[in-house]
Amino acid sequence: MRTKLQNEFEYFLAHQEDLVKLYRGKQIVIKGNQVIGSYDTLYDAYHQTAKSHKPGTFAIQLCEEGEECYTATITRAAF
Repeated sequence: MRTKLQNEFEYFLAHQEDLVKLYRGKQIVIKGNQVIGSYDTLYDAYHQTAKSHKPGTFAIQLCEEGEECYTATITRAAF
């Protein structure tokens, strides 16, 4: 069973090397098979993107090398 944003994460995995060259250290917003924004903070990535896209329809991913960036813990306090 596929999760709601699995396609976005798989896009990140498939293009991670190239994305890191462009967006290293940024929080990138992925919707479908494209990056629709990059931000310095998770807060900005969420709030700016939520102005034009429904929450739950996009993924926010820390753009770094390796597997360490694959998991994030987000609390309500972050927003």
